[in-house]
Amino acid sequence: MKITVCIGSSCHLKGARQVVEQLQWLINKNSLKDKVELGGAFCMGKCQQGVCVTVDGEIHSVSPESVTSFFESEIEPKA
Repeated sequence: MKITVCIGSSCHLKGARQVVEQLQWLINKNSLKDKVELGGAFCMGKCQQGVCVTVDGEIHSVSPESVTSFFESEIEPKA
């Protein structure tokens, strides 16, 4: 599974760094390092949607406050 977090300027201002850090922590906590590849990308073109995160090409809008629920609903079941 490939997860890409937008780290462009708009998403950075909306908390991209916190999203990345929380995803790293959740991936490690759930022992998914060998199943999940976490990366970053500059501008995904959806700047109005908050921090853009793709999971295997599907775009999601994630905030630092919603990372845990996003992880539990979109990543854990598919990993």
